Amino acid sequence: MGRMARRLAPQILTLAALVALVSVFFPNFINISFDGSRFVGPIIDVLKRSAPIALLAVGMTLVIATRGIDLSVGTVMAIAGAVAAWAITSGLGLPLTLALALAAGLAAGLWNGALVAIIGIQPIVATLILMTSGRGIAQLITEGRILTFSDPGFAFIGSGAVFGIPFPTVLWMATAVAFAVLMRRTALGLLIEATGVNRAASALAGVNATVILIAVYMASGLCAALAGIVTTADIRGADANNAGLWLELDAILAVVIGGNSLLGGRFSIAGSILGALIIQTINTGIVLSGFPSEYNLVIKAGLVIIILVLQSPNLSADWIYLRSVLLPRRAD
Repeated sequence: MGRMARRLAPQILTLAALVALVSVFFPNFINISFDGSRFVGPIIDVLKRSAPIALLAVGMTLVIATRGIDLSVGTVMAIAGAVAAWAITSGLGLPLTLALALAAGLAAGLWNGALVAIIGIQPIVATLILMTSGRGIAQLITEGRILTFSDPGFAFIGSGAVFGIPFPTVLWMATAVAFAVLMRRTALGLLIEATGVNRAASALAGVNATVILIAVYMASGLCAALAGIVTTADIRGADANNAGLWLELDAILAVVIGGNSLLGGRFSIAGSILGALIIQTINTGIVLSGFPSEYNLVIKAGLVIIILVLQSPNLSADWIYLRSVLLPRRAD
């Protein structure tokens, strides 16, 4: 636990610094109140709005750990949301609706995994295929319109609360914990890391890299489907054109900010979750601070660059070197 805390210290300190910075512009940012049924406040809003990015980041972490990438997660969100909205408006009931939406995500992940692991297409190209074609599939399901619904059970997934905590927050936390426990309490995490470090060597050691790769892409598809369900339930409708648009970039960024390497190998789901919270804190902070909307992306990009520079291992090494050079001179 101590080693994990040290490893996540840069992300934790970054998140704390961002909260402090936003609080300067918006003093009520850290205020939390209870309205009789749920907790409310900007911090609670950050935890709720983090759900799509956090869910995508969990699956993306596993894919990147195998030295892959999944550019289709935003599109899979749109497909799963379209399937869910179609099913619930067709009167199929909530359990079957959720099952079909999750099955759609798993099928998308299976498709990506098969292209990468069996056919041997580069991950960025294989997932780009679904990224470009998937929204067409979602539009076919919704017949080119926004499907709306009024089912209270489905809407609860996006706007309900459990013991005062928004259900989307409970969902992404439970998903992250479940995947983290599965990775660290079984050999699966080690097998994923071995595949990412050297697929050929891991195969010689008896690791079935093909199955591992398919499994991680299916996990990514499952997480994307959960994110799509949350997004669809939140707005009570499926928007095939805009659901999950460009969120794959935020998911990749969350994984990188979380300290995970795009070269694969060792990974940290907790780090990726902190990365997702950092990104959402930036998004919420920019809005609350009253900056004009046209500056939002520029400000976000600037903050992300600063965060990545400060977390750079090269900067840490340079700082250690400077200390070793300057401190002896002071002693003299």
